[in-house]
Amino acid sequence: MPVGEAEAGAGLGWVGFDGGDELGHGPILPSDIAVRLSRMGRAGQTRLRERMAFPHPPRAARIAINRLLRADPDFAGIEKAAGPLPWRTRTAGFPGLLQAIMGQQISNAAAAAIWGRLRALPGAVTPSGLLALSDEDLRGAGLSRPKVAHARSLAAAFEDGTLDAAAIAALDDDAAVARIASVRGLGPWTAEVYLLFALGRFDVFPAGDVALAGAAAALKKLPARPREKEFRVLAEQWRPYRSLAARLLWHHWRHITGRPAMDDFAPPETPRENDRS
Repeated sequence: MPVGEAEAGAGLGWVGFDGGDELGHGPILPSDIAVRLSRMGRAGQTRLRERMAFPHPPRAARIAINRLLRADPDFAGIEKAAGPLPWRTRTAGFPGLLQAIMGQQISNAAAAAIWGRLRALPGAVTPSGLLALSDEDLRGAGLSRPKVAHARSLAAAFEDGTLDAAAIAALDDDAAVARIASVRGLGPWTAEVYLLFALGRFDVFPAGDVALAGAAAALKKLPARPREKEFRVLAEQWRPYRSLAARLLWHHWRHITGRPAMDDFAPPETPRENDRS
């Protein structure tokens, strides 16, 4: 499943950014954005968005990344080519898992648009509020019938106590993945993405992610994308920093393909879920 993937100013959360541009030339103001984007290629636009919308990794993560780079030098060139690694995070608890469901098995652009429409529905990012919405409301936001069922299953699990944000956070990685994946519609990929982005765990690896597999194949010059089982074996060499390896691989993938992450932006007119382009 891909993780996963407003073109100006406030739509990207850029207003108020006061750092330098990619070349260190001083502040980038909202009025500059359209001009600068028009002069950049697709990869440059992606790097600029990431720099302006996301912070750099926290100190503990940077130390771990440096250790990973020493252990596997193939990662060392990623940030040199793609720019600093953006540190994407998601909200823990029900909203973070709901967002992960929206990213299941569709393009990042479509997932981002659906997530944006869903969040706009009153109460949708709370368990009780989502359960109060009709199927027509959810379908109107772009959710497929399976996603409606999975979202309702998630909300019911939080309502009846099967899932609890604090309890999940207190579990180790394997137990947390198992707890989340026990709920209908929430498989290992959804659980691992949640632990990685919402809980900031350092050693989980969504081996079923198509973009990750593509990035690894490109970085390691493999003849084909590794299948999930062999990818998990390959990722063992990156313990105890497999989450950071995943973040770097996604960063590499966005650089070589020019495709944004789901968290980057939600274009208002992105097609609905049946568009997998």
